[in-house]
Amino acid sequence: MRKLDLHHFICRQDNYGVLVHDRVSGLTATIDAPEASAIERELERKGWKLTHILTTHHHGDHVEGNLALKKKWHAQIIGPKAEASQIPGIDLGVSGGESYDIAGREVKVIATPGHTKGHIVLYLPREELLFAGDTLFALGCGRVIEGTMSEMWASLDKLRKLPPAAVFYCGHEYTEANARFALTIEPGNEALVKRAQKIKAQRAKGEMTLPGTIGEELATNVFLRPESKEIRSLLGMSMASKADVFAEIRKRKDAFR
Repeated sequence: MRKLDLHHFICRQDNYGVLVHDRVSGLTATIDAPEASAIERELERKGWKLTHILTTHHHGDHVEGNLALKKKWHAQIIGPKAEASQIPGIDLGVSGGESYDIAGREVKVIATPGHTKGHIVLYLPREELLFAGDTLFALGCGRVIEGTMSEMWASLDKLRKLPPAAVFYCGHEYTEANARFALTIEPGNEALVKRAQKIKAQRAKGEMTLPGTIGEELATNVFLRPESKEIRSLLGMSMASKADVFAEIRKRKDAFR
């Protein structure tokens, strides 16, 4: 099967836009719709016609473009059923554990409550491709707003079990700030130190730091590493549960400046 074409770009201030295109069928989906004008610009640049809007959660910076794009393109909007009343123009609500078809490819819906109550992420197993929304960031994770710390940890733990080679895209370019924080939690992680140096150089040149891989996150993302002896020692939580270690890291990130 021909690979999907992926087009990645920054919109708004620090949101990521992603267009997914199948050359055979002409299907083109945007992952969330943070800014209609930016998505329109990139569609024109690529010569693609929008057919779908795949929504991960209801926050305004992920659905602001829904209605304008739907009006122009008659695109089908698929999003979390649990947040259907909050997602403008939604046509189909889906829940964790379900799957749907995009251009002959299975899209698995994974429920990841925490950032919002009904947040979902989308995983294409044949392509080993994850669209993580605001659940998982490069070297970070979403702020726990509507859910609980234990829910967010359970959501991230699901993503830890995906293949290490899986490529992931997320909703925001927060990587440099995430790296600075991560070094305060696991400063002896050589892979993290090297990655932070690379990220600093990338951002100095205005480059995007995504996409990444699950394997790279498992090696360097402190939110996915509550088993780390160094992290547990630094936090004074050697005997704590993984969920409690995660919660402490998330609380420290919330206060980090």
